[in-house]
Amino acid sequence: MAVEINMAGKVVLITGGSMGIGKACVLEFAAAGANVAFTYRKHEAEAKAIAEEASQAGVKVLPLKADVADHERSAEVVEETIFELGGLDFLINNAGMNWDGVIWKMSEEQWDRVIEVDLKGCFNFLRAATPTMREEGGGSIVNITSINGLRGKFGQSNYTAAKGGVIALTKTVARELGRNDINVNAIAPGLIETEMVSEAPDSVKERALGEIVLGRLGQPAEVARVALFLCSPLARHVTGQVLNVDGGQLI
Repeated sequence: MAVEINMAGKVVLITGGSMGIGKACVLEFAAAGANVAFTYRKHEAEAKAIAEEASQAGVKVLPLKADVADHERSAEVVEETIFELGGLDFLINNAGMNWDGVIWKMSEEQWDRVIEVDLKGCFNFLRAATPTMREEGGGSIVNITSINGLRGKFGQSNYTAAKGGVIALTKTVARELGRNDINVNAIAPGLIETEMVSEAPDSVKERALGEIVLGRLGQPAEVARVALFLCSPLARHVTGQVLNVDGGQLI
């Protein structure tokens, strides 16, 4: 018997929702009936297009321009979401970036920017969203990390440090919010076929394919559906976990 996830009447806020995994999350949650707010930083045309596509599911969709590294703007986004959509049930911290370089050549700017976006951005939205979620007495949070935050990756000391930090942050916040019936989990994707990955050198993709047990790159929707599951009643007793969505890449 198939189990359908029904999010009708719920509100989700997704950071970095105009492309890749974030875009897939917007579509999956909208298709399940949730009203969706999502952030974007510079892809305004893509944000408008995805908002229009998602709204065809008969839900409210609210695109909000924001740099997740901006602490004040992050709080404003949460306030706007609650005001426009009537509450906040789920938070998906997806926004992220990479700016690679070996440690002996990495600039301070490279280090700071990736940490600000990938780790501080996650903190900013957790800090802004959790007071309301605690008051409402429940909800779910999903933080998108990476398998490289679990294993390390040559040339990505800033990115892996940030993503490893997201994993530690997830576990700590899960402990802090459990008494409020808020479950907090992380998803660690492997190489997913996003716009960013499409621009990577063929040699990088070939090496990754050699690691992936299933023999193919993952699709953004495959990550988004795990996020949807983690926010559903089916996963209410799951918290503090890191779920690898990597086709066996980390085995």
